[in-house]
Amino acid sequence: MKYILILLFTFFSAEAIAQKNIDDLLKQYNDNGVPYITVEELAMPKTEAILFDSREPKEYKVSHLKDAVCVGYDNFDIASVEKQYPNKDEKIIVYCSLGIRSETVGEKLKKAGYTNVYNLYGGIFEWKNKDFSIIDSEEKETNKVHTFNKEWSKWLEKGDKIYEE
Repeated sequence: MKYILILLFTFFSAEAIAQKNIDDLLKQYNDNGVPYITVEELAMPKTEAILFDSREPKEYKVSHLKDAVCVGYDNFDIASVEKQYPNKDEKIIVYCSLGIRSETVGEKLKKAGYTNVYNLYGGIFEWKNKDFSIIDSEEKETNKVHTFNKEWSKWLEKGDKIYEE
């Protein structure tokens, strides 16, 4: 009986510690070094910005925001970005699945002198959860979203979850 009580206590303690919402998740991983922009703000017709997808190419190929450029995360190359985007005052919005990897890439951009960098709050998951469209590698609208893995897929409420086992 004592063993069962310990197991139950451990299980419920772990549940209490687990993230309950996206705010909690982002507060755990991010330090707000890059200001957020909401998906609603980005979707406004007059919002002009360069979109950087900081997920890996295999994630980007499944789906991404229209006009986004895949800059990756593991192999993010600031020198390549500086060569292609020399105007360091242009508005840049970085996103990933949820907004964690994109903050790291955004911080690298800021360190390199980019002055107008934003992190998309909730990333492509929040974008899709709010019913905004995404496109695949053939520029066609899709419902598929690469969720990185099964654990992270819980944050995608709408769309078809794609990940490797």
